[in-house]
Amino acid sequence: MAHTERRDAPGLPDFSLLKRLARDQLIFLLEQLPGKKDLFIDADLMSPLDRIANVTILKQHEVDKLYKVELKPIVSSSDQLCFLIRPRIQTVKWISDLVNSDKVAGRFRRYKIIFTPQKFYACETVLEEQGVYGDVTTDEWNFYILPLDDDILSLELPEFFRDNFLEGDQRWVTTAGSALHLLQSVYGSFSKVYGIGRFAKMVYESWRELMEEGEQRTRQPEFAKVFLIDRDVDFVTPLCSQVVYEGLVDDIFRIKCGSVEFGPNVTSSDKSIKVMLNSQDKVFDEIRNEHFSNVFGFLSQKAKNLQTAYDKRRGMDIQQMKAFVADELKGLKQEHRLLSLRKSVSNNMYTVTKDFYLKKSLLEGFEICECITHIEEHINRQVSMIDSLRLLCLLSITENGILSKDYKSLKAQYLQSYGIEHLLTFANLRQLGLLEEQQAGETLTVMESKVGKLVTDKTVGKLTDAFSSLAKKSNFRALSKRLALVPKSGEEYDLRVPRDMAYVFSGAYIPLSCKLIEQVMERDGWTGLEEVARMLNGQEFAVTEARNKTDAQRIVLVMFLGGCTYSEISALRFLGKERGCRFIVVTTAVTNSARLLEALLDNSA
Repeated sequence: MAHTERRDAPGLPDFSLLKRLARDQLIFLLEQLPGKKDLFIDADLMSPLDRIANVTILKQHEVDKLYKVELKPIVSSSDQLCFLIRPRIQTVKWISDLVNSDKVAGRFRRYKIIFTPQKFYACETVLEEQGVYGDVTTDEWNFYILPLDDDILSLELPEFFRDNFLEGDQRWVTTAGSALHLLQSVYGSFSKVYGIGRFAKMVYESWRELMEEGEQRTRQPEFAKVFLIDRDVDFVTPLCSQVVYEGLVDDIFRIKCGSVEFGPNVTSSDKSIKVMLNSQDKVFDEIRNEHFSNVFGFLSQKAKNLQTAYDKRRGMDIQQMKAFVADELKGLKQEHRLLSLRKSVSNNMYTVTKDFYLKKSLLEGFEICECITHIEEHINRQVSMIDSLRLLCLLSITENGILSKDYKSLKAQYLQSYGIEHLLTFANLRQLGLLEEQQAGETLTVMESKVGKLVTDKTVGKLTDAFSSLAKKSNFRALSKRLALVPKSGEEYDLRVPRDMAYVFSGAYIPLSCKLIEQVMERDGWTGLEEVARMLNGQEFAVTEARNKTDAQRIVLVMFLGGCTYSEISALRFLGKERGCRFIVVTTAVTNSARLLEALLDNSA
């Protein structure tokens, strides 16, 4: 197997403390509304809430009935209503309408709104405008971080990506800064902070402000280095289809909040089964970071070992059989059930990994005409709206835009296949630099104007600025060559014994985000990577906060702003084992190609 734990690997902090802190604060807020009450929960908060405080805990604190927020008239007969919501204006208007309708009906109730992770001024303004500000009490549940596993922490804010990168709404920046501040308060100070990207810089500054305002505590740090990275630094990685087991499960079945629901096609029954996916499941922990091609053989061997364990019962006397039933049988049955499920999941995987050679050609820059033909066929057969968009974006990013005639043809075919309303989606993708048209003569015209400017001011510093402003689209080819992201074509790559992080994409590509992290950690900063940072549009930084000479130096906190894929997490785990360190991933949400592109579909689409 690709991942075997090093004996000298540093231990990870206990993140269950974050769950306890969040649970205690929620209970405190619920108890501020004494007596029986009905609780209305935002739909996207239900899964995270279940990981923090399940129904039993809520019932113990006088929550009578639970409802999902559906923005329609309610059927609750309770005299006390509590709303646990994200700070969204639409939801606050709905609550205001409920309060006003109760007023008209002459019904008196007590209302409490708990905003999470924080309360925004705009929401309070809506309450005031609707005339209900004095009728409701509001509070904040500072639920910033949900531990999904021993080394994965999530802010569970999938909207961060669209709000920040597309809409320019920076309200979640302070939330990310508060999450960093919480980690530092609980687990000790950071010695060094690295980062790249506009929002990475803003989150760092937000965290520094909280540091300066708050009380300084001195305690032994449990991790010392932090790396902040914006999602738009590397769009190629999330657009590639995933081939490590956990990533592929996410692509096919959608892992939500650390658990996945397998339907009847996997369970071979009429019922769906919800399964937690974390390191507590020993079989899953062994295969989660493996290339999917290695998994089936591993599971087959596990099944043989399991059968051998079952066969031990033959020839047992009564006492031995009692001991076997009491100590082993239940565990064996549970293991057998999960093993059967995993084998069924693996069988489903072989049907969705057919675009490997197309992806490889795009990454290497070979056979582009054949790739375009394949994409056209994909669009015209209406295989998948999102998958067609993914291939178009990969083509655009890797080729620094699509030639004008090809772009117009592909766009027209896409709109004919999937609907004219996606014109707005194309505008969104263009705004983020994901899908662009190469304009004939555009580069030459800009170059001439820049050179003319340079001749007049003769300043060396402005030479760099002028040329960097030409590269706002994509520099994937140059970055790939500079950082050796794409292994040489024709080289043998043993996926059973991987030699580098490229194994997470079948040996075809090393994730740019992970390669950047590796290079910056090796150099202890951006020295020697100035050209790479320039091609990524700059905004890089490295700040020394304190000096620590402890084992915490070997634990690195990586925060992805805009989402992180399971492939990147697997790559960082591999890198950590190679370097004798550990990476803890903090992300605004776990993402993949489908989630990323769905966030950019226009609402009217």
